[in-house]
Amino acid sequence: MPQITVDYSAELDDAFDRRGFALALHPLVAETVTTEVPSCKTRFRRVEESVVGDAPAGDAIVHVSIGLLAGRTPEVKERLTESVLELLAAHLKPTGDLAVHASAETRDLDPSYRKS
Repeated sequence: MPQITVDYSAELDDAFDRRGFALALHPLVAETVTTEVPSCKTRFRRVEESVVGDAPAGDAIVHVSIGLLAGRTPEVKERLTESVLELLAAHLKPTGDLAVHASAETRDLDPSYRKS
């Protein structure tokens, strides 16, 4: 059930261990929200161009969005989001002068969500 999407700047291709992140993320999500690891699905979307604030160049972004079936408390969602940001930092290699703006959110899936 957890639907996880990670948008990341193309400049991070060599600095972001995406597979390692997903393989570490799934047990973290499963334990935090009481689900099973095989239910977790993560997809990565490479963003060719991004702009942060008024920076002329040199910034990168990573945003992790986790969609869950309704029913988790705001505290559980907040704990998961904080843990995801900590885990993300562990899977990003130093990027020199490139500033990386990391963010995450945990939200409820729309009631229309279905899977087959």
